[in-house]
Amino acid sequence: MEPARGAPRGNGGGEALLGELEALVRDVERASSWWERRGVDCAILGLSLLALPAGFLCLRSENVLVLGLGITILGVSHYTLTVKGSHLATHGALTESKGWSKFWELFFVEVCLAFSAEYAKYGHVKIHHGYTNVLGLGDSSTWRLPCLNRFVYMFLSPLLIPVITPLVAVERLRKVELRLAVRTLGLISLGLYAHYWLLLNVSGFRSPGSALLCMFITRSLLAHPYLHVNIFQHIGLPMFSRDKKPRRIHMMSLGVLNLPRLPVLDWAFGHSLISCHVEHHLFPWLSDNMCLKVKPVVSRFLQEKQLRYNEDSYLARFRLFLSHYEELMVQTPPITELVGLQ
Repeated sequence: MEPARGAPRGNGGGEALLGELEALVRDVERASSWWERRGVDCAILGLSLLALPAGFLCLRSENVLVLGLGITILGVSHYTLTVKGSHLATHGALTESKGWSKFWELFFVEVCLAFSAEYAKYGHVKIHHGYTNVLGLGDSSTWRLPCLNRFVYMFLSPLLIPVITPLVAVERLRKVELRLAVRTLGLISLGLYAHYWLLLNVSGFRSPGSALLCMFITRSLLAHPYLHVNIFQHIGLPMFSRDKKPRRIHMMSLGVLNLPRLPVLDWAFGHSLISCHVEHHLFPWLSDNMCLKVKPVVSRFLQEKQLRYNEDSYLARFRLFLSHYEELMVQTPPITELVGLQ
């Protein structure tokens, strides 16, 4: 067990601090237009959908540059829909309507991502957000593969994500109601077959093998940063025990890290997963654009209250994980205990 470096010196009324910060964030939210609150992110998702026909048509070309452009369009659009879209939909950040929220959740998670919407919400919203960096619950341990060495994990294992994702979803269907399993299996199959069919009938691929290879390439285009971001922003930061976890504001300020703004990843993954991850964990109902808008308010508040606000570069985290792979990704992390803050 180890103390947290940069931990607050006293309780400071954790719930009161969070309430004070939430009031400031709500003020910004109320003063924002619909375009700022939801419109910007909906427009990015809409543009990604509209870009798909151009991507499929580019793949008809025999010109290498045009072919590469088509793969890039399809790959970036795929990750925008499956990562940004499914993340916002799972948190209900796209619309206030419960009906439309459920529709977009099924569309982005099951049709586009090829995963179970129920398990996505349970694993991400209830466990990861509810127990951030709590060992055995929201500690990001699902991303650890101790059997792999550092180079295989960091450079090769991301390529397995497009293959493993639907397989894991199908395996977990054994634990849900039959009607939900049938729905999920049907929507996953619809999404995968639609992608395959479009490559054959719109892009003009002449063999199933070449179409499947193109599916794999586009679905793994941003797999490396996707895996890296998921481990960089929590693993290596303070971890807590279930019975002695700190107040929420302390848990999030200590156990979450922001990366700098990266244009491609900001677009495809969303600000809440890149440069505003602290803000997202504190206020998960906010859209990506609103997380970016409240970022100055949150960072200033945490720093004024002498709470940690973790930031680091992608390259620095990458070097850290390569050099300390055994400690971070294989060994059980030490538990951090904050006396008086539980």
